[in-house]
Amino acid sequence: MNTSLHKIGWKTAAAIVVSNMIGTGIFTTLGFQLSDITNTYSIFLLWIIGGILALFGAFCYAELGAYFKGNGGDYIYLKETYHPVFGYLVSWISLIIGFSSPVALAALAMSKYLSVFNDSFGNGFAIGIIFLVALSLSFSLKTSSRFHNFFTFIKIIFITVLISLGIFISDSPAGNSLNFDSSWQSEIALPAFATSLVFVTYSYTGWNSASYIAGEIKDVHRNLPKSLILGTLFVTVSYLLVNFIMLKHAPVGQLAGKEDVTGEAARNMLGGSFGKIVNIFIALQLIATISGYLWVGSRLTQAFAKENHLWKSLAVTNAKRIPVRAIFAHAGIAAVIILTGSFKEIFVYTAFILQLFASLSVSTVFFLKKEQRKIFKSSLFYIFPTVFLLFSLYILYFTLVHNPRESLIGLGIVALGIVLYLLDRRLSKSEN
Repeated sequence: MNTSLHKIGWKTAAAIVVSNMIGTGIFTTLGFQLSDITNTYSIFLLWIIGGILALFGAFCYAELGAYFKGNGGDYIYLKETYHPVFGYLVSWISLIIGFSSPVALAALAMSKYLSVFNDSFGNGFAIGIIFLVALSLSFSLKTSSRFHNFFTFIKIIFITVLISLGIFISDSPAGNSLNFDSSWQSEIALPAFATSLVFVTYSYTGWNSASYIAGEIKDVHRNLPKSLILGTLFVTVSYLLVNFIMLKHAPVGQLAGKEDVTGEAARNMLGGSFGKIVNIFIALQLIATISGYLWVGSRLTQAFAKENHLWKSLAVTNAKRIPVRAIFAHAGIAAVIILTGSFKEIFVYTAFILQLFASLSVSTVFFLKKEQRKIFKSSLFYIFPTVFLLFSLYILYFTLVHNPRESLIGLGIVALGIVLYLLDRRLSKSEN
């Protein structure tokens, strides 16, 4: 059998990185930040820090993915480096939060942006979209790639056109949020600056996505780092420019506390009718976000399910090697999340737990010996995980202090995972 028929190239891998990153966060989080942080330098610094952390994390995951090779990402890194319980927990978190929550948030954002046309775009619509995308990913790797690349292409074209229009169109009569005075010096010392990083780091979630499907990438040593790094750099530049045009075309009072901030700025920039067209394209490009998370999340769940008694049924694939049950498990959990939480609550506990487990995964790179690293041979490489982990501790501390309820929800889900791990081990022993 020619196994290359079941492999993807760096372009599809990079498309997965871009589509998983550019989604809910960039089109919704600026409003949350502007509730406390209003200086433009402060806002840009938040997104630059987020981009640097994502890039440094991508460097670490490129090494880990090249060393461990097969599908699984964090599950493999933590299980092989620390203890199976950590691999179990990160897979449990990925199933319940890591991939299912972003799917839920993207679908909710779609319904929010489309609600300018009709109030019927609610939770039912969001859940329906999730299951339609899940169905589209259930046929073959070739079909999944074509579907995903098509909507990622829409995403990239939309972002490029939006940025170009935003830069060249004159300021809106409604005013703007640009503020380049010295207040940034005091703002970056506020606890709100640290908590705003929670929203930013969530918006960069997905920089590690291609590492989860390393087993499906051709020439993984070359193409995995290429897809991670190029995808992350493209997204970082895009994020800075998108934030600039939103600040340029809407005043703080219009954006602060809002979720559909890009739509607000677009209506000022292009007028009511054309502004609504932007809402349609925001909704369409979010399909690629849903697709990317269902695709990658199902592969991680499949790798996890193969080795754990409680979840074995999710490892089953169809004739084309697609883990259909895992795909629909993520879709079903995303639907439950939509029905049980508010947008911001889901956002905060998801960001908190993802940052915690990304930190644990990045820390495993310290266990790779110099001769085991395949990309970065210099000892200066350790700057990347060190900076990443220091900022992660800073973000996690302030999130726990200022959003205790959401943080405890996340930690409660982790605790439930420990209980399930112990139950799984007991069932496995009794079976043997």
